[in-house]
This record gives sequence, structure tokens and C-alpha cells, in this order.
Amino acid sequence: MRLTQWSDYSLRVLMYCAAHEGRNAPVNITEIADSHGISRSHLTKIVHQLGTHGLLETTRGRGGGMRLCKPATDINVGEVIRLTETDFALVECFEAQTNQCNLSPQCRLKGVLQKATNSFLSVLENVTLADLIAPAASRTKVPSNSIPVSSKSSSETLLFKPSRSTGKL
Repeated sequence: MRLTQWSDYSLRVLMYCAAHEGRNAPVNITEIADSHGISRSHLTKIVHQLGTHGLLETTRGRGGGMRLCKPATDINVGEVIRLTETDFALVECFEAQTNQCNLSPQCRLKGVLQKATNSFLSVLENVTLADLIAPAASRTKVPSNSIPVSSKSSSETLLFKPSRSTGKL
């Protein structure tokens, strides 16, 4: 699964705001655009949507900018992705109205892909914005191919380690 550029940039905006949460002046769009090499116009639309969803507080005019509406620990990454992604239909058969596949009656692919999508979202639902911007000193050294995920039910950090493809189908 691949996130849209919209979701990627939305996460970048939120992470940037979270990383600069303690400063006096609010973060502004030009600052983020310059930092990430993203169009100001595109970011303006993203910031507007994030504000509409209650994730950002925005102020116009001189001295204006944006701040997180709630602490980074209360912003769930899974919820952000559900808000910013427009289509989780990975294959045609996910949409009954447009499904033209002749294999649908006996095919199990739809169920497998639905489970994979649910697992993907489940991992993200256990991650907060604060987890994504934790200071370097507090991070545990993990292998580069592992993804640390905080468990909401305990204080332990789980490691999600993507498995290697064997090339077999």
C-alpha cells in the first residue's frame, strides 16, 4: 500500500508543528514549504483541511500561522490517515458497483487484501504523532528495517519488522 502525497504532506505538517510545539511564534506555511521543498499553494489546502478536521488551529495575518489543536500525544496517526486517504479499495472487487472481475465468485484475494489493509491501519492506530517526533536521546537503537510502535495497552515498545519476500507466490 502506498500513501498519497496528500497524506504524506499532512503528516509532515503535523510532525513539523509537533516538533516546534514549544516555541512562542506559530509555525507558518512558508517555513514548512521551504523546509520540505513543497508548494505553498498545496500546503495551504492541506493546512485548511487539517484545520477543518480539528487538528490544527490557524491564525491569519501578521504573526499568524498554525499550531496543533491538541497535544501530539492525543493525535492518532491511524485517524489522520483515515481522514486524508480517499480510497482504500486496493483492487476493483472492493467496489461492488464497478467490479467487472469474472473471478469474484471464487476469488479469495479480496479477503486477503482487506485483512492486510486492516492490519496496516491497526499498526498506525497504535502510533501517536508524539511517537513520530520523539527526541533522538529517548529512542532505542533498533535495526534500520524495524519500525518502533508504542503499544497503547502498555508502556512497552513493539518492533514491527517487515518480512523479506521470498519471491514465491
